Amino acid sequence: MNYKLTILLFITPLFLQAQQPAADSLLQQATLDNVVAYAIKHQPLIQQSLIDEQVTESLIKSKLADWYPQLDFRYNLQHNFQLQQAIIGGNVIKFGVDNTSAAQFTVNQNIFNRDVLLASRTKSDALNSVKQITTSDKIDVAANVSKAFYDVLASMQQIKVADEGIVRLERSLKDATSRYNTGIADKTDYKRATIALNNTRAAKKSNEALLKAKLEYLKSLMGYPTGSDLNIVYDSLQMEKEMMVDTLQSPDYSKRIEYQILATRKKLQEAEVKYNKWSYLPSVSAYGAYNFNFQDNNFGKLYNQNFPTSYGGLTLTVPILQGGKRKFNIQQQELKLKRIDWDFIALQHSINAQYSQSLALYKSNMANYQALKENVNLAKEVYDIIQLQYSAGVKTYLEVVSAETDLRTAQINYYNALYELLASKIDVEKSLGQINY
Repeated sequence: MNYKLTILLFITPLFLQAQQPAADSLLQQATLDNVVAYAIKHQPLIQQSLIDEQVTESLIKSKLADWYPQLDFRYNLQHNFQLQQAIIGGNVIKFGVDNTSAAQFTVNQNIFNRDVLLASRTKSDALNSVKQITTSDKIDVAANVSKAFYDVLASMQQIKVADEGIVRLERSLKDATSRYNTGIADKTDYKRATIALNNTRAAKKSNEALLKAKLEYLKSLMGYPTGSDLNIVYDSLQMEKEMMVDTLQSPDYSKRIEYQILATRKKLQEAEVKYNKWSYLPSVSAYGAYNFNFQDNNFGKLYNQNFPTSYGGLTLTVPILQGGKRKFNIQQQELKLKRIDWDFIALQHSINAQYSQSLALYKSNMANYQALKENVNLAKEVYDIIQLQYSAGVKTYLEVVSAETDLRTAQINYYNALYELLASKIDVEKSLGQINY
């Protein structure tokens, strides 16, 4: 019993440690830069793209290996139960021996082969193609994670605004109750204060629940361990400084990863056209072999004597007639190449449309942000004045509640506008090809 308990005490910490995420897989401070960097490193989609790069690199090396000499070995052991016989001069003659064994070394060297030549000339473009796909995935992940991060901040700010509103309303409720108890005001004031306070607390709980869902979504985009805390850190002032974009820019197609991918694809297609044109060329290879031949009727003496043979040669294969297949294959690949030219035109139109839409949304959000930023200051000033007037008995409590609601709404709208503006900035930068990894 003690022995089992000792084992249990020993393995339990190891088991618990295995269940916990590694320390280096968690973020101490989840700033926007740290969150994006973490996603680039841990997002499953990007990890799959990196594996695809390795697969492509191995495939290229496999194709290029055909340039090297190919050496094979073959071994054979055979016992003849009945030998071939023939009648020569009235006598029955047997051909061969009861036991034979052979070993063969063969070597083959490609001198010219269009398949190997294609692999040699397109290796860099093929590898670059999958690397560009990885880059495209990183850009998409970075943009999506940034937007999700801003969405989380919007909910956090709404909770913060609710907390500030609760403090104000609790103070107002205390004042209204005191005024009712002293007979200065009727009970409708503190009841209105109670209603407003309950509504604000309910809104806070709703935002807290929504924040949890948004955090889980952000962690899923990051590839962050499930159940682990994500300590969001941000600087609103710094974000306000970084929200500006030069709206006079024009999109440079060559900076877009989609354009670069298409350019690489065109290079590979041009190589495919050449490959099909090479089908008229002959293929040349050299070969050679050395054979060990052992023969004897006595199995025990089979390997006592060798009758070797060897040879070498050159193979030339010239394609002559294929019923027009080569011509049609070339036509097919040339049409595919021509189609890619139209893909460039379609992509340019798409980029222009994306930039126009994202820029229009950014300008709209900027105008909205500037207006709402001024509203916060105005609403705060109005609330302070009405609060003082209410304390002096000049204003009714209904006006205090209305001013407090206006202030809270202005603050929420301001923060929503700020993060919508930052999210639209991401779209503008992406459409300009300014997000690079």
